[in-house]
Amino acid sequence: MKRFLVFVKKEFLHIFRDVRTMIILFLIPGALILLFGFVVNTDLKNATVSFLDLSRDEMTVKLTDKICSSGFFFRGENLDSYQEIDQALRGNKIKAVIIFEKDFSRKLISDGKATVNIITDGSEPNMATMATNYISAIIADFNSELVTNGTTATLLVQPEVRMFYNPSLKSQHMFVPGVITLIMILICALMTSITITREKEFGTMEALLVSPLKPIQIILGKIVPYFILSFVDVIIILLLSRYVFDLPVKGSIILLLAETMLYILMSLSLGILISSVVNTMQQAIFISLVGMMLPAILLSGFIYPIGNMPKIYDWISAIMPPRYFIIIIKNVMIKGTGFSYIWKETLFLVLFTLFAIVLSIRKFNIRLQ
Repeated sequence: MKRFLVFVKKEFLHIFRDVRTMIILFLIPGALILLFGFVVNTDLKNATVSFLDLSRDEMTVKLTDKICSSGFFFRGENLDSYQEIDQALRGNKIKAVIIFEKDFSRKLISDGKATVNIITDGSEPNMATMATNYISAIIADFNSELVTNGTTATLLVQPEVRMFYNPSLKSQHMFVPGVITLIMILICALMTSITITREKEFGTMEALLVSPLKPIQIILGKIVPYFILSFVDVIIILLLSRYVFDLPVKGSIILLLAETMLYILMSLSLGILISSVVNTMQQAIFISLVGMMLPAILLSGFIYPIGNMPKIYDWISAIMPPRYFIIIIKNVMIKGTGFSYIWKETLFLVLFTLFAIVLSIRKFNIRLQ
Protein backbone atom coordinates (compact mmCIF):
# COMPACT_ATOMS: atom_id res chain seq x y z
CA MET A 1 0.00 0.00 0.00
CA LYS A 2 2.84 2.36 0.81
CA ARG A 3 4.43 1.71 -2.59
CA PHE A 4 1.10 2.43 -4.25
CA LEU A 5 0.74 5.74 -2.42
CA VAL A 6 4.29 6.70 -3.38
CA PHE A 7 3.48 5.89 -6.99
CA VAL A 8 0.30 8.00 -6.86
CA LYS A 9 2.29 10.86 -5.33
CA LYS A 10 4.82 10.61 -8.15
CA GLU A 11 2.04 10.81 -10.75
CA PHE A 12 0.62 13.89 -9.05
CA LEU A 13 4.03 15.52 -9.15
CA HIS A 14 4.38 14.73 -12.87
CA ILE A 15 0.98 16.28 -13.54
CA PHE A 16 1.70 19.40 -11.49
CA ARG A 17 5.03 19.91 -13.26
CA ASP A 18 3.45 19.68 -16.72
CA VAL A 19 2.02 23.11 -17.52
CA ARG A 20 0.08 21.86 -20.55
CA THR A 21 -1.66 19.18 -18.50
CA MET A 22 -2.61 21.73 -15.86
CA ILE A 23 -4.06 23.98 -18.56
CA ILE A 24 -6.15 21.11 -19.95
CA LEU A 25 -7.37 20.10 -16.49
CA PHE A 26 -8.24 23.48 -15.05
CA LEU A 27 -7.99 26.40 -17.47
CA ILE A 28 -9.83 24.90 -20.46
CA PRO A 29 -12.93 23.72 -18.51
CA GLY A 30 -13.27 27.13 -16.86
CA ALA A 31 -12.83 28.92 -20.16
CA LEU A 32 -15.44 26.69 -21.84
CA ILE A 33 -17.95 27.31 -19.06
CA LEU A 34 -17.52 31.06 -19.45
CA LEU A 35 -17.62 30.82 -23.23
CA PHE A 36 -20.77 28.71 -23.45
CA GLY A 37 -22.43 30.48 -20.55
CA PHE A 38 -22.28 33.90 -22.19
CA VAL A 39 -22.24 33.04 -25.89
CA VAL A 40 -25.12 30.54 -25.98
CA ASN A 41 -27.71 33.22 -25.34
CA THR A 42 -31.15 33.31 -26.94
CA ASP A 43 -31.98 36.78 -25.62
CA LEU A 44 -31.97 39.84 -27.86
CA LYS A 45 -29.78 42.76 -26.83
CA ASN A 46 -29.10 46.12 -28.47
CA ALA A 47 -30.11 45.10 -31.99
CA THR A 48 -29.92 48.15 -34.24
CA VAL A 49 -33.15 49.07 -36.03
CA SER A 50 -33.89 51.85 -38.49
CA PHE A 51 -37.22 53.63 -38.97
CA LEU A 52 -39.00 54.76 -42.10
CA ASP A 53 -41.66 57.06 -40.65
CA LEU A 54 -43.97 58.25 -43.42
CA SER A 55 -46.35 59.85 -40.96
CA ARG A 56 -44.15 61.54 -38.32
CA ASP A 57 -47.02 62.13 -35.91
CA GLU A 58 -47.53 61.73 -32.18
CA MET A 59 -48.42 58.02 -32.26
CA THR A 60 -45.43 57.00 -34.37
CA VAL A 61 -43.11 58.96 -32.07
CA LYS A 62 -44.56 57.23 -28.99
CA LEU A 63 -44.26 53.76 -30.52
CA THR A 64 -40.74 54.49 -31.76
CA ASP A 65 -39.67 55.63 -28.30
CA LYS A 66 -41.25 52.56 -26.73
CA ILE A 67 -39.35 50.22 -29.05
CA CYS A 68 -36.01 51.97 -28.53
CA SER A 69 -36.44 52.31 -24.75
CA SER A 70 -37.23 48.63 -24.29
CA GLY A 71 -33.56 47.76 -23.86
CA PHE A 72 -33.67 45.28 -26.71
CA PHE A 73 -33.19 47.67 -29.62
CA PHE A 74 -30.82 50.49 -30.45
CA ARG A 75 -32.02 53.25 -32.74
CA GLY A 76 -30.18 53.47 -36.04
CA GLU A 77 -30.46 55.95 -38.87
CA ASN A 78 -33.81 57.32 -40.00
CA LEU A 79 -34.69 56.41 -43.58
CA ASP A 80 -36.43 58.74 -46.01
CA SER A 81 -37.64 56.36 -48.71
CA TYR A 82 -38.26 52.70 -49.53
CA GLN A 83 -35.23 52.70 -51.82
CA GLU A 84 -32.92 53.07 -48.80
CA ILE A 85 -34.14 49.90 -47.08
CA ASP A 86 -32.21 47.39 -49.19
CA GLN A 87 -29.00 49.41 -48.97
CA ALA A 88 -29.35 49.72 -45.19
CA LEU A 89 -29.81 45.97 -44.71
CA ARG A 90 -26.97 45.11 -47.08
CA GLY A 91 -24.58 47.17 -44.94
CA ASN A 92 -24.90 44.65 -42.04
CA LYS A 93 -25.26 47.47 -39.51
CA ILE A 94 -28.98 47.16 -38.84
CA LYS A 95 -31.07 44.09 -38.12
CA ALA A 96 -34.52 45.41 -38.97
CA VAL A 97 -36.40 48.29 -40.55
CA ILE A 98 -39.72 49.43 -39.06
CA ILE A 99 -42.07 51.27 -41.43
CA PHE A 100 -44.99 53.44 -40.30
CA GLU A 101 -47.55 53.98 -43.02
CA LYS A 102 -48.65 57.44 -44.08
CA ASP A 103 -51.35 59.11 -41.94
CA PHE A 104 -50.73 56.58 -39.17
CA SER A 105 -52.55 58.45 -36.37
CA ARG A 106 -55.47 59.46 -38.57
CA LYS A 107 -56.09 55.86 -39.68
CA LEU A 108 -55.67 54.70 -36.09
CA ILE A 109 -58.41 57.07 -34.91
CA SER A 110 -60.78 56.97 -37.88
CA ASP A 111 -60.45 53.33 -39.00
CA GLY A 112 -59.55 51.82 -35.62
CA LYS A 113 -56.36 50.25 -36.96
CA ALA A 114 -53.02 51.13 -38.53
CA THR A 115 -50.21 49.05 -39.98
CA VAL A 116 -46.56 48.74 -38.98
CA ASN A 117 -44.31 46.91 -41.45
CA ILE A 118 -41.34 45.04 -40.01
CA ILE A 119 -38.60 44.14 -42.47
CA THR A 120 -35.68 42.03 -41.21
CA ASP A 121 -32.52 40.48 -42.61
CA GLY A 122 -33.47 36.88 -43.33
CA SER A 123 -29.86 35.86 -44.01
CA GLU A 124 -29.61 35.50 -40.21
CA PRO A 125 -32.77 33.46 -39.46
CA ASN A 126 -32.29 33.28 -35.68
CA MET A 127 -31.77 37.02 -35.31
CA ALA A 128 -34.61 37.81 -37.72
CA THR A 129 -37.06 35.62 -35.82
CA MET A 130 -36.07 37.07 -32.46
CA ALA A 131 -36.26 40.64 -33.71
CA THR A 132 -39.74 40.23 -35.22
CA ASN A 133 -41.02 38.43 -32.12
CA TYR A 134 -39.71 41.13 -29.78
CA ILE A 135 -41.04 43.99 -31.92
CA SER A 136 -44.43 42.30 -32.24
CA ALA A 137 -44.55 41.84 -28.46
CA ILE A 138 -43.76 45.52 -27.90
CA ILE A 139 -46.50 46.52 -30.36
CA ALA A 140 -48.94 44.22 -28.54
CA ASP A 141 -48.03 45.92 -25.28
CA PHE A 142 -48.58 49.29 -26.95
CA ASN A 143 -52.05 48.14 -27.99
CA SER A 144 -52.78 47.09 -24.42
CA GLU A 145 -51.83 50.56 -23.18
CA LEU A 146 -54.22 52.14 -25.67
CA VAL A 147 -57.01 49.84 -24.53
CA THR A 148 -56.27 50.65 -20.87
CA ASN A 149 -56.43 54.36 -21.65
CA GLY A 150 -59.90 53.82 -23.10
CA THR A 151 -59.03 54.58 -26.69
CA THR A 152 -60.66 51.43 -28.05
CA ALA A 153 -61.34 47.82 -27.15
CA THR A 154 -60.05 46.34 -30.40
CA LEU A 155 -56.58 45.65 -31.79
CA LEU A 156 -55.17 48.88 -33.15
CA VAL A 157 -51.65 48.53 -34.49
CA GLN A 158 -51.17 45.52 -36.75
CA PRO A 159 -47.59 44.38 -37.47
CA GLU A 160 -46.83 42.93 -40.89
CA VAL A 161 -43.53 41.06 -41.21
CA ARG A 162 -41.33 40.65 -44.27
CA MET A 163 -37.97 38.89 -44.52
CA PHE A 164 -35.40 40.17 -46.99
CA TYR A 165 -33.00 37.71 -48.74
CA ASN A 166 -34.57 34.66 -47.02
CA PRO A 167 -38.39 35.07 -46.92
CA SER A 168 -39.06 31.49 -45.82
CA LEU A 169 -36.31 31.56 -43.15
CA LYS A 170 -34.62 28.43 -44.49
CA SER A 171 -31.91 27.20 -42.13
CA GLN A 172 -29.66 26.44 -45.11
CA HIS A 173 -29.01 30.16 -45.43
CA MET A 174 -27.30 29.98 -42.05
CA PHE A 175 -25.64 26.56 -42.15
CA VAL A 176 -24.12 26.50 -45.65
CA PRO A 177 -21.88 29.58 -45.08
CA GLY A 178 -20.96 28.24 -41.65
CA VAL A 179 -20.10 24.78 -42.97
CA ILE A 180 -17.80 26.28 -45.61
CA THR A 181 -16.05 28.30 -42.89
CA LEU A 182 -15.58 25.27 -40.63
CA ILE A 183 -14.34 23.03 -43.45
CA MET A 184 -11.66 25.55 -44.36
CA ILE A 185 -10.42 25.66 -40.77
CA LEU A 186 -10.59 21.88 -40.37
CA ILE A 187 -8.91 20.83 -43.60
CA CYS A 188 -6.49 23.69 -44.11
CA ALA A 189 -5.31 24.76 -40.67
CA LEU A 190 -5.63 21.46 -38.83
CA MET A 191 -4.35 19.14 -41.53
CA THR A 192 -1.51 21.46 -42.57
CA SER A 193 -0.28 21.83 -39.00
CA ILE A 194 -0.43 18.06 -38.52
CA THR A 195 1.39 17.12 -41.71
CA ILE A 196 4.34 19.41 -40.90
CA THR A 197 4.57 18.48 -37.22
CA ARG A 198 4.46 14.82 -38.24
CA GLU A 199 7.70 15.32 -40.13
CA LYS A 200 9.24 16.94 -37.04
CA GLU A 201 7.98 14.27 -34.66
CA PHE A 202 9.17 11.35 -36.80
CA GLY A 203 12.52 13.01 -37.48
CA THR A 204 12.05 13.14 -41.25
CA MET A 205 12.01 16.95 -41.47
CA GLU A 206 15.82 17.02 -41.19
CA ALA A 207 16.05 14.62 -44.13
CA LEU A 208 13.85 16.90 -46.18
CA LEU A 209 15.90 19.97 -45.24
CA VAL A 210 19.15 18.40 -46.48
CA SER A 211 17.50 17.53 -49.79
CA PRO A 212 17.98 19.73 -52.88
CA LEU A 213 14.63 21.37 -52.12
CA LYS A 214 14.64 24.75 -50.43
CA PRO A 215 12.64 25.17 -47.18
CA ILE A 216 10.06 27.34 -48.91
CA GLN A 217 9.58 24.65 -51.57
CA ILE A 218 9.04 22.05 -48.86
CA ILE A 219 6.39 24.18 -47.18
CA LEU A 220 4.65 24.91 -50.49
CA GLY A 221 4.75 21.24 -51.39
CA LYS A 222 2.93 20.50 -48.16
CA ILE A 223 0.20 23.11 -48.52
CA VAL A 224 -0.57 23.07 -52.26
CA PRO A 225 -2.48 19.73 -52.13
CA TYR A 226 -4.64 21.01 -49.27
CA PHE A 227 -5.30 24.24 -51.13
CA ILE A 228 -6.54 22.34 -54.17
CA LEU A 229 -8.57 19.81 -52.16
CA SER A 230 -10.16 22.54 -50.04
CA PHE A 231 -11.15 24.48 -53.14
CA VAL A 232 -12.71 21.33 -54.60
CA ASP A 233 -14.65 20.89 -51.34
CA VAL A 234 -16.01 24.41 -51.67
CA ILE A 235 -17.16 23.72 -55.24
CA ILE A 236 -18.92 20.55 -54.07
CA ILE A 237 -20.67 22.41 -51.24
CA LEU A 238 -21.82 25.18 -53.56
CA LEU A 239 -23.18 22.65 -56.06
CA LEU A 240 -25.01 20.77 -53.30
CA SER A 241 -26.45 24.00 -51.92
CA ARG A 242 -27.69 24.94 -55.38
CA TYR A 243 -29.18 21.67 -56.58
CA VAL A 244 -30.09 19.95 -53.31
CA PHE A 245 -31.04 22.85 -51.01
CA ASP A 246 -32.07 25.28 -53.77
CA LEU A 247 -29.69 27.96 -52.47
CA PRO A 248 -28.08 29.69 -55.46
CA VAL A 249 -25.28 32.23 -55.34
CA LYS A 250 -27.06 35.56 -55.79
CA GLY A 251 -23.88 37.61 -56.18
CA SER A 252 -20.81 37.22 -58.36
CA ILE A 253 -19.57 33.63 -58.38
CA ILE A 254 -16.11 34.87 -59.38
CA LEU A 255 -15.99 37.19 -56.37
CA LEU A 256 -17.18 34.40 -54.08
CA LEU A 257 -14.53 31.97 -55.34
CA ALA A 258 -11.82 34.63 -55.07
CA GLU A 259 -12.78 35.39 -51.47
CA THR A 260 -12.87 31.67 -50.74
CA MET A 261 -9.36 31.19 -52.11
CA LEU A 262 -8.17 34.06 -49.91
CA TYR A 263 -9.73 32.39 -46.86
CA ILE A 264 -8.15 29.06 -47.80
CA LEU A 265 -4.76 30.74 -48.05
CA MET A 266 -5.35 32.40 -44.69
CA SER A 267 -6.24 29.05 -43.09
CA LEU A 268 -3.16 27.41 -44.60
CA SER A 269 -0.93 30.17 -43.28
CA LEU A 270 -2.51 29.72 -39.86
CA GLY A 271 -1.76 26.00 -39.98
CA ILE A 272 1.86 26.72 -40.89
CA LEU A 273 2.08 29.15 -37.98
CA ILE A 274 0.78 26.50 -35.58
CA SER A 275 3.24 23.92 -36.89
CA SER A 276 6.12 26.36 -36.42
CA VAL A 277 5.48 26.76 -32.68
CA VAL A 278 4.65 23.14 -31.69
CA ASN A 279 6.64 19.91 -31.86
CA THR A 280 4.04 17.13 -31.75
CA MET A 281 0.86 16.25 -33.60
CA GLN A 282 -1.07 16.12 -30.32
CA GLN A 283 -0.19 19.73 -29.61
CA ALA A 284 -1.15 20.76 -33.14
CA ILE A 285 -4.51 18.97 -32.88
CA PHE A 286 -5.22 20.49 -29.47
CA ILE A 287 -4.42 24.04 -30.56
CA SER A 288 -6.34 23.68 -33.82
CA LEU A 289 -9.48 22.21 -32.29
CA VAL A 290 -9.71 24.22 -29.09
CA GLY A 291 -8.13 27.39 -30.44
CA MET A 292 -9.96 27.56 -33.77
CA MET A 293 -12.87 25.16 -34.11
CA LEU A 294 -14.81 26.27 -31.04
CA PRO A 295 -14.27 29.99 -31.64
CA ALA A 296 -15.21 29.52 -35.29
CA ILE A 297 -18.52 27.99 -34.20
CA LEU A 298 -19.33 30.22 -31.25
CA LEU A 299 -17.68 33.59 -31.88
CA SER A 300 -18.01 34.05 -35.62
CA GLY A 301 -21.71 34.88 -35.66
CA PHE A 302 -22.36 31.59 -37.44
CA ILE A 303 -25.01 30.41 -34.95
CA TYR A 304 -25.20 32.97 -32.16
CA PRO A 305 -25.43 36.70 -32.93
CA ILE A 306 -22.32 38.56 -31.77
CA GLY A 307 -24.44 41.52 -30.72
CA ASN A 308 -26.04 39.38 -27.99
CA MET A 309 -22.69 38.61 -26.37
CA PRO A 310 -20.87 40.63 -23.69
CA LYS A 311 -18.58 43.30 -25.11
CA ILE A 312 -15.39 41.38 -24.28
CA TYR A 313 -16.44 38.56 -26.62
CA ASP A 314 -17.10 41.10 -29.34
CA TRP A 315 -13.48 42.28 -28.95
CA ILE A 316 -12.17 38.71 -28.99
CA SER A 317 -14.13 37.82 -32.12
CA ALA A 318 -12.87 41.00 -33.79
CA ILE A 319 -9.42 39.39 -34.21
CA MET A 320 -10.79 36.10 -35.53
CA PRO A 321 -10.88 35.58 -39.33
CA PRO A 322 -14.00 33.34 -39.39
CA ARG A 323 -16.12 36.27 -38.25
CA TYR A 324 -15.18 38.26 -41.34
CA PHE A 325 -15.47 35.38 -43.77
CA ILE A 326 -19.01 34.67 -42.53
CA ILE A 327 -19.92 38.27 -43.34
CA ILE A 328 -18.29 38.02 -46.76
CA ILE A 329 -19.94 34.79 -47.82
CA LYS A 330 -23.39 35.81 -46.58
CA ASN A 331 -23.19 39.13 -48.40
CA VAL A 332 -22.05 37.66 -51.71
CA MET A 333 -23.93 34.37 -51.63
CA ILE A 334 -27.23 35.34 -49.99
CA LYS A 335 -27.59 39.11 -50.34
CA GLY A 336 -25.92 39.40 -53.75
CA THR A 337 -23.73 42.36 -52.79
CA GLY A 338 -20.53 43.43 -54.53
CA PHE A 339 -16.99 44.08 -53.36
CA SER A 340 -17.85 47.58 -52.11
CA TYR A 341 -19.80 46.03 -49.22
CA ILE A 342 -17.08 43.59 -48.10
CA TRP A 343 -13.79 45.37 -48.78
CA LYS A 344 -13.12 45.96 -45.08
CA GLU A 345 -13.53 42.28 -44.23
CA THR A 346 -11.38 41.33 -47.23
CA LEU A 347 -8.66 43.73 -46.11
CA PHE A 348 -8.60 42.12 -42.67
CA LEU A 349 -8.18 38.62 -44.18
CA VAL A 350 -5.33 39.88 -46.38
CA LEU A 351 -3.55 41.50 -43.42
CA PHE A 352 -4.02 38.45 -41.22
CA THR A 353 -2.71 36.16 -43.97
CA LEU A 354 0.40 38.30 -44.47
CA PHE A 355 0.97 38.47 -40.72
CA ALA A 356 0.71 34.69 -40.32
CA ILE A 357 2.99 33.99 -43.29
CA VAL A 358 5.69 36.43 -42.16
CA LEU A 359 5.60 35.15 -38.58
CA SER A 360 5.67 31.51 -39.75
CA ILE A 361 8.70 32.08 -41.97
CA ARG A 362 10.48 33.85 -39.13
CA LYS A 363 9.76 31.03 -36.66
CA PHE A 364 10.73 28.42 -39.23
CA ASN A 365 14.06 30.10 -39.99
CA ILE A 366 14.86 30.34 -36.26
CA ARG A 367 14.32 26.61 -35.90
CA LEU A 368 16.75 25.95 -38.74
CA GLN A 369 19.57 27.90 -37.08
